[in-house]
Amino acid sequence: MKCPFCSSDDTKVIDSRPADENTSIRRRRQCEACGKRFTTYEKLETMPMMVIKKDNSRESYDRSKIESGIVRSCHKRPVSTEEISNLIDEIENEIFTLGEKEIPTSIIGEKVMKKLKDLDEVAYVRFASVYREFKDVNTFIDEIGKLLKTEKKTRTRGNGEKL
Repeated sequence: MKCPFCSSDDTKVIDSRPADENTSIRRRRQCEACGKRFTTYEKLETMPMMVIKKDNSRESYDRSKIESGIVRSCHKRPVSTEEISNLIDEIENEIFTLGEKEIPTSIIGEKVMKKLKDLDEVAYVRFASVYREFKDVNTFIDEIGKLLKTEKKTRTRGNGEKL
């Protein structure tokens, strides 16, 4: 492993432990040349998955595309980078456990929206507006209306009585 600080190839592992619910290994390393420490994660390499886009073209799965969409949706929202990373990990785990070699963007998009809805409703509406290609304000209002109906149903008093 190359040191990210000085690019030396001479590094050693000083600690290893399971991470992400035993789906990866966290390794704490130290550079023998400059003495700085850094962390790496090892994950099982799977066969490259192909994503089927809306126009039926195919491209290799790219985590950074999901990440950029979620980061844009969560801009100036009270969502930490750790929460975003965990959200992407959960989505990836769901996608990869399907065991498919090809997956439509529609499945990925729906999984992202479901997770975002639970994390932050504003981020969800932002993502949905781009993903579902909202054409006008009425489409926005309809989506927010659905959110409000769902929220109203889930709000109850301690005795189960609706507010």
